[in-house]
Amino acid sequence: MFDLTDRVAIVTGGAQGVGGGISRRLARAGAKVLIADLDLETAEDTANQISKDSGIVECVETDVTSYEDLKKMIGKARDYWGKLDILVNNAYAAADGQQGGALEVTEERWEEDIRALVTSVYAGSKYAIPLMLETGSGSIVNISSVHGFLVARKALTYETGKAAVIAMTKQMAVDYGRQGIRVNAICPGHIVTERIKESVWKDNPSGLKFFEDQYP
Repeated sequence: MFDLTDRVAIVTGGAQGVGGGISRRLARAGAKVLIADLDLETAEDTANQISKDSGIVECVETDVTSYEDLKKMIGKARDYWGKLDILVNNAYAAADGQQGGALEVTEERWEEDIRALVTSVYAGSKYAIPLMLETGSGSIVNISSVHGFLVARKALTYETGKAAVIAMTKQMAVDYGRQGIRVNAICPGHIVTERIKESVWKDNPSGLKFFEDQYP
């Protein structure tokens, strides 16, 4: 793991699941971590665990579909530590709300999901970049998915959103790379988090076991 001593990182959706793991690993590497999550209670529980391991961590209640919340999130990092080195755009809409093709997905659901999956990445990055430019460097990591490249049946908004994040990552990398800001996307496959267990595999224990057996 890299030495991230004194680096400042924000992780959206950083309270649990993939985001919780990212928050813990960044803190373990020495970063000061701001957990931005809609579930403040769980965020504080995760922060307490990190603090017990001597990590430096703060929390802020954040709805990534809210421009004002994202602005406040960046402001909190400045208030706590005076800078921002790393932004991990991890938060996204729950998978069980994204099923359906064009005929099944309502206009309202489309707007909500794309705002959570895509607009949140744009806005979080937009508000973070000026703070990174003050120090002449920074790293933005967008959590996309293999579903940004692949297609599953009846998952219109999720597939569209994750593909858009990949395209946005490429564009931002070109736009800000020369100013010292790296922008990359991570495209993981299936990860069995507690939320996925409840939403996707709740009624299919044999399918859940199949995926769990893929992990060492």
